[in-house]
Amino acid sequence: MPRVVITGAGTINALGHDLRATYEAFANGRGGIGPLDIPDVDRLTNRVGAQVRNWTATEHFDLRGLSLYDRTTQFALWSARQAVAQSGLEFDDALALRAGVVLGTAGGGLGTIDDSYRAVYGEGKNRVHPLTVPRLMASAAVSHISMTYGLRGPAFSVSTACASSNHAMGLAYQMVRSGAAPVMLTGGAEAMLTFGGLKAWEGLRVMSPEACRPFSADRNGMVQGEGAAVFVFEAYKHAKARGANILAEVVGFSMCADAHDIVMPATDGALRAMRGALQDAGIGPGQVGYINAHGTGTKANDANEAAAIREVFGPAPPPVSSTKAAHGHVIGGTGAVEALACLMALQEGVIAPTLGFRQADPDCALDVVANTAREARVDVALSNAFAFGGLNAVLVFRRM
Repeated sequence: MPRVVITGAGTINALGHDLRATYEAFANGRGGIGPLDIPDVDRLTNRVGAQVRNWTATEHFDLRGLSLYDRTTQFALWSARQAVAQSGLEFDDALALRAGVVLGTAGGGLGTIDDSYRAVYGEGKNRVHPLTVPRLMASAAVSHISMTYGLRGPAFSVSTACASSNHAMGLAYQMVRSGAAPVMLTGGAEAMLTFGGLKAWEGLRVMSPEACRPFSADRNGMVQGEGAAVFVFEAYKHAKARGANILAEVVGFSMCADAHDIVMPATDGALRAMRGALQDAGIGPGQVGYINAHGTGTKANDANEAAAIREVFGPAPPPVSSTKAAHGHVIGGTGAVEALACLMALQEGVIAPTLGFRQADPDCALDVVANTAREARVDVALSNAFAFGGLNAVLVFRRM
């Protein structure tokens, strides 16, 4: 089967509007969590988030486009533009006919939904924007990326809560590896920092009012973020033939279900997903040099994931970090943003830290790269995503 490599990457998130700014934030231990600036923030119990700042959409898109683009779609398109530019790909007719795009998102156009509800219920209006449906649909970003680059191969969205991006990237990997498509744009996007979206999450009582502290004994919940990351997955022979610069290789993927509980995780599902990904990659646990954890900062998730990691990797696992403490939990887009930390470890030999760590927890006995980035040679990196509903997806990346 064809090998699959990454030849382009792009992002916008609370740490920066591109790949280099995100890497620099990771390396310098800089976080993007702060006070929220959204309508009705004073009515929220939890008023912090990892918000994308200084984003002026009119600087990047024309007014006609913006009439069609929810904030989620804007982030996805901007990230795709960077990824395609870095890859150097030209989608001529022959390539565009088979190339495609698959993205993960949990909520789709939640900003559009929130604005429409506000108009109808809050302001008493009897009409919403005529393009409300094409703006809010979860597949909107995929369609706009497909149209922007003329991609006529496989194109669809994946929505599996917090594992959406990893499922999307895993499916893209399988399509390129199988020969179904020579190139796939893939990743995820989310813009859930709206009043309605945050109120819904408050109801779950899993949100921290101050900070995300994954694996720390004093952790008290997750903090939401927003943003996107998009990658170019390409058949190795195709990339090599055109002299492309290769960022990393995708070598393994596994997905499974806990079949256990709608919100509580199960150790068995997490460890089966990690073992399956390693088996798919033909790699032993001892070869992994870094794990980007799901690490939400909630009591149940972090302890469960730590137990699964120790079960798979033994009493001395490789360094583990959760970058959600920096860029927030980007929900359906989170796996894509976290894959950037894996790329940085493989490309630049720098492991992004777990920010906010203050006190060791015996239930989370891991080397969590606390607060400060670490230089290390990493040949293989693992990226975990374990979603509500027990939906698990794990990817394995290798240095080229």
